[in-house]
Amino acid sequence: MAESGTPPADSGALDDLRFIRQTMERSAAFTAVPGWGMVIAGVTTLPIAWIASHHPLDMRWLEIWIAEAVLAVALAMISIHRKAVRSGLPWTSGPGRKVLSSLVPPMAAAALLTTPLFRANLAYALPGMWLLLYGVGVITAGAYSVPVVPVMGGAFMVLGAATLLMPIPGNWAMAVGFGGLHIVFGIWIARRYGG
Repeated sequence: MAESGTPPADSGALDDLRFIRQTMERSAAFTAVPGWGMVIAGVTTLPIAWIASHHPLDMRWLEIWIAEAVLAVALAMISIHRKAVRSGLPWTSGPGRKVLSSLVPPMAAAALLTTPLFRANLAYALPGMWLLLYGVGVITAGAYSVPVVPVMGGAFMVLGAATLLMPIPGNWAMAVGFGGLHIVFGIWIARRYGG
């Protein structure tokens, strides 16, 4: 029984509050984009590009870049988790799931295209394709994130397209993209959106 002066809880009101909370969660921006995590991933790319440049698009070259991709994804996951915990918002919330579901398909497409392109002796196209599809993923995921994220995706797409269409050495395009763009945009995100 409710105390005198306190109206009893209305189940309709509780349902309305639950609906409002879920709607706000779905419409919120994903703010756990890890600026400093991007900087760290970008820094790791620079020596990798130099090491990979000593292998002329052979299997060792591919192994080096795949290892770097695994490292970068691990760093991103750890950084996202840490920033989300600091913010008090689970990164698996509505916006976090939308970001992930937008980023994964282009990344999966890049991974799936890697093997047939490499087997067909088209490894020279891999850096441009990786940069381009990563940019697509970042733009689509950025629709649910902070405003600078789609801009970063566009920069990756432009660099990827240029790498595919012009004689830009792939390792250096990867250093500029996965290294330089991550460092520049990572610093921007860290300063504007807290880490």
